[in-house]
Parts: sequence; structure tokens; C-alpha cells
Amino acid sequence: MSKAISQVPFAVNEPVNSYAPGTPEVKSLIAQYKKMWAEKIEIPMIINGEEVKTGDKVQLQSPQDHAHDFGFYHRGTMQHVDDAINAALAAKKEWNELGWEHRAAIFLKAADLLAGPYRDVINAATMIGQSKNVHQAEIDSAC
Repeated sequence: MSKAISQVPFAVNEPVNSYAPGTPEVKSLIAQYKKMWAEKIEIPMIINGEEVKTGDKVQLQSPQDHAHDFGFYHRGTMQHVDDAINAALAAKKEWNELGWEHRAAIFLKAADLLAGPYRDVINAATMIGQSKNVHQAEIDSAC
């Protein structure tokens, strides 16, 4: 246990963008949405920090346009589930040994990235993959 005196940042809610017509935020998001809509993504499994591609590909379709597939993911087997569980249990000890300050810093950094440079990416992905409108995506993902 650390004897350091930590400074916990004051908690504030992330401001919600209005996405009003003509604003830089809406222009940037529309550009990202169009880019992602045109791309096809491949989603491997991540087990023990490594990409696993089974070749058993399952098509991803947008809920608002079933004719549009935007990529695929690799379907796992029960062995993959067991491997992932074992990897998570092995990592648990190391994670638990990290001080709470370090664990909190990881989540704070992730929050900063999602609210900052990856905001358009996470919002566009939420709009495409979950059929959310811009305001729902903003609240559910970036904020």
C-alpha cells in the first residue's frame, strides 16, 4: 500500500456538444461518419493481448440498413472462451497489485481520449453499429 498523498481530480461531467448545423463539431463528425460508412472493418478477438483470427467470419450489418455490411468479426469457439477466461484470471493478480492511483489513471486517460481525439470515431461507430442519432451517441459514448 502506498503512503503517498494522492490528489484526486475534481469530478466534472463532460460537456455535451450541440452538433448544431454548420458547427465545426457536426462537420467533423459527418466527415468521420462518411469515412467509416465506406470502410469495411475486421474485428479479431483479443485474448491475452494478442489478436486471434479464426477465419470463421460473421458479417456486421448496420441496424438501420441491413443491406449495408460494414465488416466482420471472427467467431470464437468454447476453447477461445476458456482461453480468454484463463488469461483474464492470470491478469487479475497483476491488475490488483497496481495501486488504485495507477488503475484510476488508466481509466482517466481512456476517458480523455474518448472525449478528445477519438470523439468523432466513437460517436460515428456508435451511430453506425447501434443505429443511434448524434445526440444519443454523444451521451452514450463520448460523455
